[in-house]
Amino acid sequence: MTEEALQIHEKLKNAVLDRNVSEVSAMIAEMEAVDIAEFFESLDTDGQTFLYDLMTNEQSAEMLLEIDEDKRKKFLSTLSSKEIADEIINEIDSDDAADIIAELPEHKQDEIIQHLDDVEHAQNIVDLLRYDEDTAGGLMATELVKVNQDLSIISAVKEMRKQAEEMEEVYSIYVVDNSDKLLGTLSLKKLLTTSSSTRVSDVFNSKVRSVKDSEEAEEVARQMQKYDLFEVPVIDSLGKLVGRITIDDVMDFVKEETEKDYQLASGISSDIDNTDNIFNMTKARLPWLFIGMVGGLIGSRVLQGNESALQNVPALMFFVPLIAATAGNIGVQASAIIVQGLANNTLGKDTFRTLAKEISVSAASGMILSLIIFAFNLLINHQDFTISMTISISLLAVILVAAVIGTIVPIILDKNKIDPAIATGPFITTSNDILGVLIYFSIAKMMLHI
Repeated sequence: MTEEALQIHEKLKNAVLDRNVSEVSAMIAEMEAVDIAEFFESLDTDGQTFLYDLMTNEQSAEMLLEIDEDKRKKFLSTLSSKEIADEIINEIDSDDAADIIAELPEHKQDEIIQHLDDVEHAQNIVDLLRYDEDTAGGLMATELVKVNQDLSIISAVKEMRKQAEEMEEVYSIYVVDNSDKLLGTLSLKKLLTTSSSTRVSDVFNSKVRSVKDSEEAEEVARQMQKYDLFEVPVIDSLGKLVGRITIDDVMDFVKEETEKDYQLASGISSDIDNTDNIFNMTKARLPWLFIGMVGGLIGSRVLQGNESALQNVPALMFFVPLIAATAGNIGVQASAIIVQGLANNTLGKDTFRTLAKEISVSAASGMILSLIIFAFNLLINHQDFTISMTISISLLAVILVAAVIGTIVPIILDKNKIDPAIATGPFITTSNDILGVLIYFSIAKMMLHI
């Protein structure tokens, strides 16, 4: 936050504390919804209520869309179903309205919908609530501008004006037939340069990319990124136009998925943040901590099983952390690349080629690291030649095995419909730690004749 923004927030906070109605009203009238939301989150419940009451319905609705989901749910619990319907849901598009209502208890969802005066808006929200949130139907808004192909340009403009009044932004004009099947789009240039008596069917563009309402949200995001789309129409199984998805809806989804994947990779098993209570945060973290502890116990058993080797060559002990850490790091690096490729759909279908490439990269890295360790042990650490060679060969072997595991595991998880992001966390690190130590002592026993 800039120094100027901090000063504004401090001034606004003092005005809220003093319950200065005129000053607060004047200040928030000049602020963007996202800035009001940031300030709103910093207030206590009484301060939030005071600020909310001074905002227009449009301001408060836009502001609530910007705040954290858990904080929004907490504040909405202080409002009645009628207040939520009249002051918030009536002011926003159907997709945003459905998202907010879906966060609330089921009995309150029904009450809010019943309080909506706009029957069409209410029906659109009910229709959207039926979709899974991770599908195109769950992302789309039903508000759009569409014209029939049989209309003249002048009639189409009149129809568009009526529809556009209920929309905040208009990116595309869709052309449909009498059954509402999507046929194409109509450009603004055509509207401006074509005779008013010309029919829409003579000038619309039939080349239009669309997605089905059952399409996975990740695929929608990939398509919009690939073709640089600001908006994409959504059709049902019969080709009927049912909604549209804008880039901001996709960005919100991508952000949420990124946060979930980051938590999985960090060993947190559910969607939590720092506002959750201690019980929920502990419950989310404990499973992976337990797995890590079990891995540590297995690792200690591996060391105990090689006690004789350590007694004969105590120097081997000094390099156990190096072997374990390198195995874990290589595994995480390899899995991270694969997970990213799976997310971006850039891996292709040739799994063997992907595996070979990752092993080749790891082999090159392993050779360099092994030579560095060999030179360090021989010239600086003054280790025996055979011991130095043993450690270097073990390191190379561990790196190759870790690369294979880090590459294969995410692919297997993905094929079995399990989020591959889970592979980049403690799972890969722990398994490679154990395997790394096992390989290390196996090679040491063989080369040192223990």
